[in-house]
Amino acid sequence: MAVGVFDSGLGGLTVHQAIAARLPDLPLVYLGDNAHAPYGTRTADDIYDLTCTGVERLWAEGCDLVILACNTASAAALRRMQESWLPADKRVLGVFVPMIEALTERQWGDNSPPRKVAVSQVALFATPATVASRAFQRELAFRAVGVDVEAQPCGGVVDAIEMGDEILAEALVTSHVEALLRRMPNPEAAILGCTHYPLVEDAFQRALGPDVAVYSQAGLVAESLADYLERRPEFIGSGTQSGYLTTGDPKRVSGKATQFLRKPIHFEAA
Repeated sequence: MAVGVFDSGLGGLTVHQAIAARLPDLPLVYLGDNAHAPYGTRTADDIYDLTCTGVERLWAEGCDLVILACNTASAAALRRMQESWLPADKRVLGVFVPMIEALTERQWGDNSPPRKVAVSQVALFATPATVASRAFQRELAFRAVGVDVEAQPCGGVVDAIEMGDEILAEALVTSHVEALLRRMPNPEAAILGCTHYPLVEDAFQRALGPDVAVYSQAGLVAESLADYLERRPEFIGSGTQSGYLTTGDPKRVSGKATQFLRKPIHFEAA
């Protein structure tokens, strides 16, 4: 009954940890494509191919349902996968929709027509590939009207986090926030559109100021998954073992992950 969690690197561990806390009896298999990270500056076709390969690896572990705990993969690959590639007995879910549902104050799975919502000025911080895809704006338009989204591509932040350079990561966050505020001086809400960014959420909040509501993904995705599995238990796969897999060097990735989450994490070769 395993569920897969896929990311280009280590950022998806924030989502993995939230799911594990929300559903402690659910086996989870995490796959980080560290050999090809980061995805944020790759082409859409490259991201699609890498994501399909990673999802197939998780299917082999008995994970019929895979969460793309990577906004870049969700933005650049998910719709194409669902429309033309995914077998009928498998499911792949992204991380955008739960956050948009929270932002627009919708119940999970509410498919009613788009409507006016409480916020009208939204800042989006994400990787260059996620910003270029406009996937967030497309998904938001299905659910809300009258919302102005200003997107800021945050080059370098993921690399700094993966390297464990907190000082550089915070400096880059400050710079990116300042750039966005020059274009949208008074955002009401900010979306952290990358699963790495919860690790520097405090830096985003400080740079944006206390009056801006900052939305981070991990807990929202975990709650959405719990609801989905309650409604669609047939997509809980056959796997029974939890684990961490990487396409990179397991020893190096384990060390980085342990530093990342401040607790021991052991990766094996995918």
